[in-house]
Amino acid sequence: MRFLLDDEQREFARSLDALLTAADTPAVVRGWAAGDHGPGLTLWRRLADAGVFALAVPEAYGGVGPLPVETAVAFVELGRHGVPGPLVESVAAGVLLGGVGGPAAKEWLPRIASGTAVVSLALEGYGPYALDADVADAVLTVTGDELRLTRGAGGATGPGAPTGPGAATVSVDPARRLFRPEPGGEVVAAGPGVREAARAAGTWATFATAAQALGCGEALLRATVAYVKQRTQFGVPVGSFQAVKHRLADTLLGLEFARPLLYGAAVELADGAPGAGAAVAAAKVAAGEAGYAAARTALQLHGAVGYTEELDLAWWLRRARPLRDAWGTPSACRARVLAG
Repeated sequence: MRFLLDDEQREFARSLDALLTAADTPAVVRGWAAGDHGPGLTLWRRLADAGVFALAVPEAYGGVGPLPVETAVAFVELGRHGVPGPLVESVAAGVLLGGVGGPAAKEWLPRIASGTAVVSLALEGYGPYALDADVADAVLTVTGDELRLTRGAGGATGPGAPTGPGAATVSVDPARRLFRPEPGGEVVAAGPGVREAARAAGTWATFATAAQALGCGEALLRATVAYVKQRTQFGVPVGSFQAVKHRLADTLLGLEFARPLLYGAAVELADGAPGAGAAVAAAKVAAGEAGYAAARTALQLHGAVGYTEELDLAWWLRRARPLRDAWGTPSACRARVLAG
């Protein structure tokens, strides 16, 4: 089996890379962490225009999905550029609502696909937090066989605007704002179908996070290679030292071993294979660990300058660990692989 992207998929990756490079994402990330969501939401709408949020939304609701391979392509780029926001959650919400159908799907799926709605999500078994709920137009939660929807402020202010979700929980990554969903909310679906749709949504969230982690690791490695070519010691670039070369080579191997697992999982998801969940979990372990190893390598080879606020690299360093653990910790994913 060949896991090579076709020409259209490679062009999709190039177009997203160009879009995100022109958007100055480090400035967007800094603003998002400081509570200035305007530039991030502008970028969100541009990503929607590029088709990113339509990839997991069924065609019946204005999407083009589900397209797992293209989703992997997109989220590797989003991770490489460090784009903030509930990207994974909005895509997983598309899978969830597409699975349950009904009025909620008709109302929200076209808005998710078009980028006119930002949606966050919390599922049982994946932690108690909804990412960036303060900026979301809706927060979906699944408890047992009930799907509840809480309408959010969506950045709105003033009289009549919905109230926010409360104070954020401190995160290692200041641009990942964690909120506990408010109790209650409107029950928009119930029954065994909700459980099945939630399992599918959780699998897609794990899958998209694995792609983000791979992209984050690639960005860290690329920045570190560039730095060790410039930094000198004893009159030569530190990148010429054998120990440095070996550390960078090990980091590259980890990332490159994770890549076929990610695209292999995408193929299984696309085919609806019975082992797709285990394949996604294996990809998440490999990509998450490789991304975190890339962060450790980047910090060691940059030295103290690596974690200074002034260096853009610091934002990627602080994102690698949360991505490793979000939507499936390494231990949970290993258990899923063993379960088959």
